[in-house]
Amino acid sequence: MSTQLSDGLTVLAVDDEEPALQELAHLLGEDHRVGTVLTAPDATEALRILGSRPGATPGSSGVDVVFLDIRMPGLDGLELARVLSAMASPPPVVFVTAHDDRAVDAYEIGAVDYLLKPLRSERLSGSLDRTIASRSTFRPPPGPGPAVPPPGQPLRLEPPEDEVIPVELAGTTKLVPRSSVRFVEAQGDYARLHTTEGSHLVRIPLSVLEERWREAGFVRIHRAYLVALPLITELRLSGSGYVVRVGQGQGSPELPVSRRHTAALKRILRGRPPRGEGREDGPTGPLARIR
Repeated sequence: MSTQLSDGLTVLAVDDEEPALQELAHLLGEDHRVGTVLTAPDATEALRILGSRPGATPGSSGVDVVFLDIRMPGLDGLELARVLSAMASPPPVVFVTAHDDRAVDAYEIGAVDYLLKPLRSERLSGSLDRTIASRSTFRPPPGPGPAVPPPGQPLRLEPPEDEVIPVELAGTTKLVPRSSVRFVEAQGDYARLHTTEGSHLVRIPLSVLEERWREAGFVRIHRAYLVALPLITELRLSGSGYVVRVGQGQGSPELPVSRRHTAALKRILRGRPPRGEGREDGPTGPLARIR
């Protein structure tokens, strides 16, 4: 079924529990950015709706975002999300569940957000913020790829529009712009975002952020660290290996660079793409920030 509200996002809510489904649809309908709320009691009906939407094609759903329960009879939410991810233009997915033990699986699939029941309208609003941001950052590649600058010239990354990351802080959802993140630290299956104002723990594995933020200029320097490349001001050899300085000033943090990431980072700082397997990095090319 569907509820037409006004011009805005077309949202599909999927939950096998009728009261939970109606509550989700009601909260979504109260948001001024939502125009149409579609509901489905299971994955089978959800796929039927997605296939019958105006504008739907074999590679596109005609829906702007899908809010999914995880534990459902038949095809569960994670399995349905994997089916959707195979589309050429998959809709963003937000999981809505009473269980907090599947967040890692959800983010590995590419979920925009992971909401825990009972739902709060402000948390749901944050998910829509993130959905809109994820839709605006998508740009189809115009050609075979970015041009590689001549040796010695810096590699200039043109990041997509800024993404916002909702984080929970004392019962309040705070939206953290990706552009404010200096580096990310792995903490088990979580990641800690370090900004100029502090740090925030989010339920997103570092490997997921590495893939998602690569085009925005974030580079992996260690199994535990992802760093904003433009903020690296120094790469130097210390007693235990290479370290990078992030930012300016005496109090700027220094982070370790693992041996497996050192050669690739040197090449990037020289203005060259990372080398695949083959001969080791040569001495050519200025290393303005390396000593």
